[in-house]
Amino acid sequence: MHKIIDNLKSIDNELKTIIKDNKLPTIIAVSKTFDGSSILPLLDYGHKHFGENKVQEAVDKWTDIKNNFSDIKLHMIGKLQTNKVKFVIPLFDYIHSLDNIKLAKKISEEQAKKNKRLKIFIQVNIGNEDQKNGINSFELKDFYKVCVEDLGLDIIGLMCLPPQNSNTSEYFLEMKKLADNIRISNLSMGMSNDYFKATESGATFLRIGSKIFGKRD
Repeated sequence: MHKIIDNLKSIDNELKTIIKDNKLPTIIAVSKTFDGSSILPLLDYGHKHFGENKVQEAVDKWTDIKNNFSDIKLHMIGKLQTNKVKFVIPLFDYIHSLDNIKLAKKISEEQAKKNKRLKIFIQVNIGNEDQKNGINSFELKDFYKVCVEDLGLDIIGLMCLPPQNSNTSEYFLEMKKLADNIRISNLSMGMSNDYFKATESGATFLRIGSKIFGKRD
């Protein structure tokens, strides 16, 4: 069995120790910077969810793969500029980084042109950090309402990047409360170093890269 598959299985088994009866969170294998040869074992194994954070890299890497593996679900997990949205809609299935109204409007426009709706997460700046993107907690309800009611976006959940070197569980639990407040069921939170805590706090999507693929160059 390939090392990458072993890594994925061991994460699965670890999660089963904390989730006894509920559905396990969806693992997004974050394949940014890794080429097709690293991804192929997971595709052959039947893994469906992959994450990229750069649009051009994703277009170069995934256009052919998605033609050959039609059930792949591709997640845009990085900062998304409005001028790249037209490339994202045809290729991706999920966006995890909706963080401002201008971007929301652009996604709505491009989806109408391409006649395709993506599943979208609103990125929340849960630590209220100046250097981070995201909607502030107190603006979330109004922003969510505009996205759904005025722009017709399919908002399925919330995403966060907690402050570094912090007690991430505290922020994950805060995210769970925010999601419950607007009656939304999905949470994209938890990466290679904190996915266990994220799962305990209610994450439904985990974005895991190095723990599956190994260290990046």
